[in-house]
Amino acid sequence: MMRAMWSGVSGLQAHQTELDVIGNNIANVNTVAFKKSEVIFETLLSQTESIASAATDTMGGTNAEQVGLGVQVGSIKAITTQGELETTGNNTDVAISGNGYFVLAGATSYSYFYTRNGSFNLDSNGNLVSSTGLKVQGWMAEKDAVTGEMTMN
Repeated sequence: MMRAMWSGVSGLQAHQTELDVIGNNIANVNTVAFKKSEVIFETLLSQTESIASAATDTMGGTNAEQVGLGVQVGSIKAITTQGELETTGNNTDVAISGNGYFVLAGATSYSYFYTRNGSFNLDSNGNLVSSTGLKVQGWMAEKDAVTGEMTMN
């Protein structure tokens, strides 16, 4: 009886998390660069009631008997597939192809934020910043003196 109740409760808890993720997807439908998230489920535990036995000369073997003890959320996966790119007319707007995020520096040391929103501007000091004023982190590109190609150092 308790195993059945625990299986049901763990299923309800995992389903609630999935509903939360779906609600978050709906809430972010108009968020720039947001795609969606999905829940990955996994078996919580299983209990072996009887072990497998090998076949004999006169009788076939038997399979193990296991009882599932519920489910849990393994992870919540952010889906970041490439969307349609749009020309904005702003030379500081950029996009990410594939997986990855822009890194923005927060107000304090070692405070970083990650975003896929590439709508940036230049502040009064010439720093590339987000709409909220956070500085975009990265490396300056330099032109190779021999090949003329742009490289990151």
